[in-house]
Amino acid sequence: MSSSSDNPNTVTDRGLFSKSSKDDGADKKKKQEEKKEDGEEGGGGFIDKVKDFIHDIGEKIEEAVGFGKPSADVARIHVPHIGLHRADLVVDVLIKNPNPVPIPLVDIDYLIDSDGRKLVAGLIPDAGTIRAHGEETVKVPITLDFDDIRSTYADIKPGSIIPYLLRVIFLVDVPVFGRIKIPLDKSGEIPIPYKPDVDVDKIKFHHFSFEETTATIHLSLENKNDFDLGLNLLQYEMWLGDDSVVEAELTDSTRIEKQGITKMQIPFTFRPKDLGSAVWDMIRGRGTGYSIKGKIDVDTPFGNMKLPIDKVGGTTRLKKDDDDDDE
Repeated sequence: MSSSSDNPNTVTDRGLFSKSSKDDGADKKKKQEEKKEDGEEGGGGFIDKVKDFIHDIGEKIEEAVGFGKPSADVARIHVPHIGLHRADLVVDVLIKNPNPVPIPLVDIDYLIDSDGRKLVAGLIPDAGTIRAHGEETVKVPITLDFDDIRSTYADIKPGSIIPYLLRVIFLVDVPVFGRIKIPLDKSGEIPIPYKPDVDVDKIKFHHFSFEETTATIHLSLENKNDFDLGLNLLQYEMWLGDDSVVEAELTDSTRIEKQGITKMQIPFTFRPKDLGSAVWDMIRGRGTGYSIKGKIDVDTPFGNMKLPIDKVGGTTRLKKDDDDDDE
C-alpha cells in the first residue's frame, strides 16, 4: 500500500499549481507597471480622460443652449468730412451674435498705419451691446490729423495719396467662451490734400466810370494734388489795395486735372467812387496790389472737399478793352 506522497500524479499536480501562482502574481505586477508607464507616456492617462470628458460636456452644453462665437466684417469705410487739416473716417463693422443672450462689446482697439508708420491709434471703451440672435452695425469713428502726419513724417508730401492699413480688434464677453478678441484688417488709400493755388493773370476793364465800372478777372487755378478735382463752387472776395471791389460766387462745374491748371474768366462790376486811393493809383498808371480770398467746393475720388484759396500780390493797372498785355 503506498502513501499519497508516493503518488507521482499528486506530486506533479502540486508542482504545476505552485509555479502557476507565482507567474500570475508576476504578470499582474508587470501589467500594472506597464499601465503606469503607458499613463506617464500618454500625458497622464486619467487627466487626459477628464479633459476629454470636460470637452465633450462643453460641446454638448454649447449644442444644447446654442452658444457660439460671434463674427465680424467691415461693411464699408466712408469719409463724411475731408479737408486741408483733417479727415473724419467712419468704419462700419457688421457683428453677428449667434447666442441666445446679448453680448457686450468691452473695448474697440484700432490702429491705422502707412507702410509701417503709425498714423493714428485709439481705444473705444464700453462700445455697446449686440442683441441676442441678431446683428448690429457698429460705427467706429476715426480722425486723421493731416497737420500732425505732415510734421511727423517729412517724406509724406502734401498733395500725395498714401496707402493705409486699418486694424480693428473687438473685445467681446461671451458666455461659456469668456472674453475673446475678434481682429479685422482693411486696406485702402487716403489723400494728404494740398490747397489749390489761385493767381490773377490780369484784370481787364471794359468800361470805366466813377459811377460804374465793368471788368473781367482772368484767373488761373492750379491743382497741386495727385488726384482730379471736380469744381462745384468758387466763392471769392477780391481787394484792390485795401478796398474790396467784388464778392461773388461761381457755380459752373469745371474739372481740374491732377497737377493741372484751369483758366477762368469772371466778370464783375463795381463803383470806383465808393473806393479809395487804389482807383486813383490805377488811373495814374502806378498800379495797385490785389488780393483774393475764398474757398472752393470740389468732388474728389475720396469724397467732397471744401478747400481755402488765397492770393496776395501782383500789380494791377487800368487797361483798355483792346489791350492784350497780361497785366
